[in-house]
Amino acid sequence: MMKNNTHLSFSARLSVIIVVLTALVLTSCTSSQASTSSSGSVAPESQTTSPASLDAPVKYSSSFTSSFDTVITLIGYANDQAEFDHWADLAESEFQKLHQLFDIYHEYPGINNLMSVNRQAGKGPVRVDTQILDLIEFYLVNDQLAPGLVSPSLGSVLSVWHDHREAAESGQATVPNPVDLQAAAEHIDPASLKIDRQASTLELTDPLVRLDVGAVAKGYATEIVAQLLKEQGMTSGIISAGGSNVRLIGKPADPARETWAIGIQNPFVSMLIPEGQSVDVILANETSIVTSGDYQRYYLVDGAIYHHLIDPKTLMPANHQRAVTIVTPDSGLADYLSTAVFLMPYEDGRQLVESLPDCEALWIFQDGSMQATDGLLARLKDKANGNAKDMAEALAK
Repeated sequence: MMKNNTHLSFSARLSVIIVVLTALVLTSCTSSQASTSSSGSVAPESQTTSPASLDAPVKYSSSFTSSFDTVITLIGYANDQAEFDHWADLAESEFQKLHQLFDIYHEYPGINNLMSVNRQAGKGPVRVDTQILDLIEFYLVNDQLAPGLVSPSLGSVLSVWHDHREAAESGQATVPNPVDLQAAAEHIDPASLKIDRQASTLELTDPLVRLDVGAVAKGYATEIVAQLLKEQGMTSGIISAGGSNVRLIGKPADPARETWAIGIQNPFVSMLIPEGQSVDVILANETSIVTSGDYQRYYLVDGAIYHHLIDPKTLMPANHQRAVTIVTPDSGLADYLSTAVFLMPYEDGRQLVESLPDCEALWIFQDGSMQATDGLLARLKDKANGNAKDMAEALAK
């Protein structure tokens, strides 16, 4: 997930937004605005929605870039433009609120956010919005699934890598010194996070611990927005947060279509190519599809790729696979799992996924081969029969 991993960061550059924009493949349109997005890309659909009758819902879309430093697209079937605009305004407002709360790089007037908490590390508790406490507890509760791999207290190490990625953008591409990484790793400590629900405070008892919620924040926020929209009457729609995080609401309100069709990005294809990127298409409804990959945020040193998905055991970018896609109902959990499984060897990741209810996954490896759980194979249009690397080479000819 873009900007995410044990590390989505909230300081994206314009180039990242451009990459996300090219990853959004427009699909079937109605007489009004329409587009569909995907977990890496959205599958082009050959069928165009037929003109709506007077009482049939119409498909609308809206995009904004004010949150999580990426392009967020909302697609929904509504009775009219006013109804859809109401949903779009709610979505943008809620995403913006959550972005500001979870931001570790900027502070905002009248808000104690995660940057405020980091600045007060070792200085006592900070009163924060309950949604911050909810997010931190979400991490802590799910840590049992992949102990230590996806922790909100990894910020000390992630900030070292963040600084090197920033320097690379100005032409100074270097790999962090192992001594610096080891020193930062001394302050990965979930036990230093103290939550007081009654006082609504969060405290970092170690002055050098730093929070970074990039591994989960975007998906967690997407799930909150999805539930809000459903409460407000949306029964058919898609939220695409950066292309790598897709939340499907209901099924298409189009009698000609039984499912949404969401493409899986090919990590071997340049993100500047707007079509032909999907290695397969997931046919699904009312679920979340989240992808973590080494091709989403990275820089090069002597021809080697250093991406943003950092293994807390080695303090280096993980290299078990090129990409992992998770399909499960809750977008926050999908975001957590996509990072955790990416950081695991394939066998361990598959064992974890298969131990969870209503959870499926697809892996793309360095040689272009793919593996998927049986439940996901049943939802794939092409059954993951191709090789991602061969597809990319064929497209380049």
